Amino acid sequence: EWRFFPSDATRPDPRLIAGRDLGIDYTPEHWDGGLVILTNADGATDFKIVAAPLSSPGPEAWRDLVAHQAGRLILGVEAVDAYLIRTERQNGLPQIIVRSRDGDEHMIAFDEAAYDVSADAGYRFKTDEIRLSYSSLTRPTEIYDYDLTRRTRVLRKTQNIPSGHDPSQYRVERRMAPARDGELIPVTLLRHKDTPRDGSAPVFLYAYGSYGITIDAGFHSHSLSLVDRGFIYAIVHPRGSMAKGYQWYLDGKLSQKSNTFNDYIDAAKALIAHNDTQAGRIVGSGGSAGGLLMGVVANEAPELFAGLIAMVPFVDTLNTMSDDTLPLTPIEWPEWGNPISDAQAYQTIAAYSPYDNVADRVYPPMLLTGGISDPRVTYWEPAKWIAKLRYEAPEAGPYFLKTNMEAGHGGASGRFEALKERALIYAFALRCIGQDA
Repeated sequence: EWRFFPSDATRPDPRLIAGRDLGIDYTPEHWDGGLVILTNADGATDFKIVAAPLSSPGPEAWRDLVAHQAGRLILGVEAVDAYLIRTERQNGLPQIIVRSRDGDEHMIAFDEAAYDVSADAGYRFKTDEIRLSYSSLTRPTEIYDYDLTRRTRVLRKTQNIPSGHDPSQYRVERRMAPARDGELIPVTLLRHKDTPRDGSAPVFLYAYGSYGITIDAGFHSHSLSLVDRGFIYAIVHPRGSMAKGYQWYLDGKLSQKSNTFNDYIDAAKALIAHNDTQAGRIVGSGGSAGGLLMGVVANEAPELFAGLIAMVPFVDTLNTMSDDTLPLTPIEWPEWGNPISDAQAYQTIAAYSPYDNVADRVYPPMLLTGGISDPRVTYWEPAKWIAKLRYEAPEAGPYFLKTNMEAGHGGASGRFEALKERALIYAFALRCIGQDA
């Protein structure tokens, strides 16, 4: 709910734009003598931008400025004197769109197949410049000043990698992997230019896929450690994220949560079919809800993986969602369902809950981590899961559990301790494919 008043008013009388309405979001900006409003009203699942006069700001006066387009998620809008700058995401890629007062639009283009970019209009309203922050899996963060009128950019700063880094030695690719129901799943890949394309390369396959969180293809220097050793580093953008819009998120939660798991498995199979790798040469990785994903794929497709890494994994899903004495459980029901009061939610969660579906399977080696003071995923979830794995499938694995006695959900604190934890994960991945660290 938003109200506004003139900044020079001596006795401000805040005026309501629109009252609260369950499920309706809106965010206003003052621009071109009126209001521009980002909203999901009128069924605009992926949001639209409307305009309204200051004299009549309510929904009855809203008119579309940028109409809703399914699959194109409008993430935010900023205004400067003569331009409106909006950030979108489409097919997993962020885009910056500049709109002038006369309705002319242009997109700020980038050459790489996958990247991360954000825009900041700064604190000056009367300006023709914005600042861009750009990076990709191959390219460290670059800061640009972008001239909105001339459509030119000037590089102001590049992230320094002390050990040295040459982006030309690496290749980033974007694939659209076919899912079993016909959807196309974005997958981002990073490889060294000399990595063979004959199916022999191992793949480190990361995903999250819940709460609408989208893993953008930005720069992470640590991933190069694996890539320089012959791995392809890949990120799956499954349903449950918002890589392809808000509906992409809705299609991966509650009763449709299985889409997240299927998308990840289907993406792994697509990489095999494309001859990027082969079954038994993939190391899966995910944390928290992504750790739940690892637990499900362990039960449903263990033959695809050389190893699985589940960091602070949400694997005792049914028991946790059924325990309303845990402080976070009730607020998680909108994401997963309430198995206490909803029989269908119980059946849905029970069907995939990793702990409840452990059986005598040929599980790959697994590395699990936990944090003793983790308030989100309690330390006993990975501990219970590994105990059951060792009991039900003792000939498979092996299974390793590292419980950090000085950390919570985010893992080891401090720069060097965090790097040691990352080194452990990558050393495990290398050992899974028969390579020494």
